[in-house]
Amino acid sequence: MPAKKAKTKSAPKKPSPKPSKKLRNVPFWIGFDLGGTKMMASVLDSNYTVLGSARKSTNGSDGAAKGRNKIVKAIHEAIAEAGVDPKGLQGIGIGCPGLVNPDRGILIFAPNLGWTNMALRKLLQTHFKCPVAVLNDVDAGTYGEYALGAGKGARSLLGVFPGTGVGAGFVYNGQLVMGRAISAMELGNLLLPGTHIGSPVFGTVTLEDLTSRLALASQAGLACYRGQLADLDKKTQGALRNIRSKALANAFRSGEDAAMIMFRNSIRYLGMGVATVVNLLAPDRITLGGGLVEELPELYMNLLKEEVEHYAIPELARGIKYSLAKLGGQAVAAGAVAWMRSTGK
Repeated sequence: MPAKKAKTKSAPKKPSPKPSKKLRNVPFWIGFDLGGTKMMASVLDSNYTVLGSARKSTNGSDGAAKGRNKIVKAIHEAIAEAGVDPKGLQGIGIGCPGLVNPDRGILIFAPNLGWTNMALRKLLQTHFKCPVAVLNDVDAGTYGEYALGAGKGARSLLGVFPGTGVGAGFVYNGQLVMGRAISAMELGNLLLPGTHIGSPVFGTVTLEDLTSRLALASQAGLACYRGQLADLDKKTQGALRNIRSKALANAFRSGEDAAMIMFRNSIRYLGMGVATVVNLLAPDRITLGGGLVEELPELYMNLLKEEVEHYAIPELARGIKYSLAKLGGQAVAAGAVAWMRSTGK
């Protein structure tokens, strides 16, 4: 019998290439929110509509070099997600959690990241060949609310954002209040008489030590240990990292004395700090934002107003309009771009 002819395996067919998605040829800007725990790049069109975005964890302890790489990568990913032609990039506005030099585009110091003297403008101009504006994140968020959100139409706007720390920004006649070569309005670092065992200067305490989410979480952890916040203890084991804004708000809503007292005292101190700014700069509007305010808006709006009116000069406090921030998670990104477009920087 004739030998069977061996079957030859045919080469696997190569998959036909997918048609490439046509990129939209539109002008766009990148708004970048460099947060203490996460970073977000947003692609914004000329009307500040978000066309796409990308998020990454910041992890400041990984070091500034990895941080720089993440920033660049997040921007590339946001552009790809938006499906826009990179040639349409008009500029990048970035808000940073710390002191910045806006003229030179340098992040001088970010306390919650441990990064110092990061030349962000040079980094981003090298990679993307476009104008770059570098702002403090709360300045950017406040300017965003002034130009596009709750403060639209105001002559002067004070933005107050209690979060991990306490940030503030001030816009006067369309201009951000800043120093000659450095960002300002470090409300959380206002020194008050008092002390606690972590005070770097005995006999003083910062406003942030008394009013931030971290301050409330620390006090709540102590209350958990003492059996005063049983439900919060059950859900978080009293661990500082687990006691976030939502958990704190739920503790307040439970009506337990320990939670009611710590929130009342915290907002009273915040009122003292805001009243100091009112006495100095007399804003016609105050906008509140941040995680704690988003969870308990009525408490912060009503109680803070009451405390400011108690501590500020009556003639300066009278007639101030209070509002909640409207731009939410896009405030920093949109504000940084709006400031860059309005100033040409």
